[in-house]
Amino acid sequence: MVKIILKQGKEEAVKRFHPWIFSGAIKNIQGEPQEGDVVEVYTVDGKYAATGHYQIGSIAVRILSFIQEKIDDNFWFNKLSEAYKLRQQLGLVNNAETTAYRLVHGEGDGLPGLIIDIYGAMAVFQAHSAGMYLERERISECLKKIYGSRLVAVYDKSAATVPFKAGLNAHDNYLYGSPTGNKILEYGNGFIINWKEGQKTGFFLDQRENRRLLEQYCKNALVLNMFCYTGGFSVYALQGGAKLVHSVDSSAKAVDLTRQNVALNFGTEVAHEAFVTDAFEFMHNACNEYNVIILDPPAFAKHTQALHNALQAYKRINTQALTRIQAGGILFTFSCSQVVSREYFRQAVFSAAAISERNVRILHQLTQPADHPISIYHPEGEYLKGLILYVE
Repeated sequence: MVKIILKQGKEEAVKRFHPWIFSGAIKNIQGEPQEGDVVEVYTVDGKYAATGHYQIGSIAVRILSFIQEKIDDNFWFNKLSEAYKLRQQLGLVNNAETTAYRLVHGEGDGLPGLIIDIYGAMAVFQAHSAGMYLERERISECLKKIYGSRLVAVYDKSAATVPFKAGLNAHDNYLYGSPTGNKILEYGNGFIINWKEGQKTGFFLDQRENRRLLEQYCKNALVLNMFCYTGGFSVYALQGGAKLVHSVDSSAKAVDLTRQNVALNFGTEVAHEAFVTDAFEFMHNACNEYNVIILDPPAFAKHTQALHNALQAYKRINTQALTRIQAGGILFTFSCSQVVSREYFRQAVFSAAAISERNVRILHQLTQPADHPISIYHPEGEYLKGLILYVE
């Protein structure tokens, strides 16, 4: 097996169980690994440190194990079983009210580069590393063993997420079976899932608890759901008794799915209207009529080079919302950009509040749900940040 030898002192991060080895920490490589190969990591004095997937780039090794063990069928079955047991503890497995959840959340479940979401009897597999992509068939077999007859299909949606330079020629396809439906429940609310064409794996499961929290703030409210995607927040707002809900997204497909999801839960005679337009432009022209506004934009920054522009975008959209919201209004505002820290995001919203010259109080500080766990050794895994603000 290929050996990765670390520079003097660079083993400290591994000792703290951080799951990444950066290329700058490597002294030399004994062997010629291909991207996605399993390699072992050693200190400069020859002591074993970790085992992981090799990749080309800044993150050179994504660690799978800190003990010297084979990365074989038993390894994958045990790791996936651990993830499954945690979701059982969370009450998400075999839950009649909520039939969709995240089974594997990358580093948070000790499987860097792997996402698996469950939609009823369907699993959507998404690899963010070459190593995980190469293991897709074996992982699919493990899922079949764990779920048995409750799993009817496994869909690989990795074409857009695996490293382009790895030359994997990845294409989305079913690894096993075929789906029997595309509807799920979330706290009793129905949603149509498009895992083939939708963003991420088809639905933003990470906002489940935050959507539920929104419901209690919407009684008789005029609600604006910006960047609505498939209308998750809109459905909960209507469920909470909103007087009127406006949903806005630049994607016609997303807005169409929003309309379908609203109709699925409330029929066609409901106080809801959806708009296909740029969110910033809509907000700029919006009347000061809304009691509740939700800002859940896509990641404005996917790498540190885009951080400054992202913070400016967060400040701009939050300024518009804080300026226009009714007195006594509630603003739900989020960032899903991993490179935007909780402190940076809060600073951007603070700047927006100061510009708006409104008195603003923080009611809740939000994050991702428990099925999107964060390894205590990998704080970078806390990507979703949210604030609920009361605006006087």
